[in-house]
Amino acid sequence: MAAVAKVYRWELAKLVAQKRTYLGLISAVLVPIVFVVVLVLQSGGPNDVPLGRYIRNTGLAVPFVVLFFMSIWGFPLITALVAGDIVAAESHNGTLKTILTRSRERGQVFAGKALAVATYTLLVVFAMGLVGVVAGSLAWGFHPLISLSGTKVPAGHGLGLLAASLGIYTLPLAGIAAFGLMLSTVTQNSAASVVGALMWALLMQLLGVLPGTESFRPYLLGTQFEAWHGFLRVPADWTPIVRALWVCALYIGAPLFAAYLVFLRRDVAGE
Repeated sequence: MAAVAKVYRWELAKLVAQKRTYLGLISAVLVPIVFVVVLVLQSGGPNDVPLGRYIRNTGLAVPFVVLFFMSIWGFPLITALVAGDIVAAESHNGTLKTILTRSRERGQVFAGKALAVATYTLLVVFAMGLVGVVAGSLAWGFHPLISLSGTKVPAGHGLGLLAASLGIYTLPLAGIAAFGLMLSTVTQNSAASVVGALMWALLMQLLGVLPGTESFRPYLLGTQFEAWHGFLRVPADWTPIVRALWVCALYIGAPLFAAYLVFLRRDVAGE
């Protein structure tokens, strides 16, 4: 575990030094700010999305509404930018050979990279949530939240529900990140991995709206972006939340395992 922790810190340091890390993070925090500014300057709002009709009642509603819009392509793209690059970039730069032949064991290196991607995914989602609450509260105040059941939730409790919602929302994003990491390991091409992970995410979204997919729609990765709705019901609806836990575990575990096997057997002699 100590060796993995060292690799993890090393991978985080490399992410901090990369421009694409900040590009994704800045994009994530700018969206709720722009969203609030636009709503302040105009009347009307996103009344057809969850909590959209209550967005001017409290700043707590802003992150929930932004989650809906960012699930389509925003967060998948931000996640793919890092996950699709984390192995492929070192293959392209010729540094992976040095790492695998002179540094830690391959399993430790892979674990460190996977943990770094997971940390980045959590960071961008929770950063968006924090900035969304602050921006929304400055515009409309920090007041009780109206749940999806129409009941009033105290602001403090609503903040806890937001944290839980952001946590469950991160799971399908982690599935996209795992797929991007797999592509990064297999293809050794950053551009192909980023685009491939984004296309995978968009395919999951497309299948979720096509007619005839009702039988397996609850088990698509894109559907799990709606699991947080269960926290906003009174009483809480645990069915989509529990389903998201095990469904996302499959979408995360399968590509990670495949990437791990490829990484262990990687031939770096010719690199």
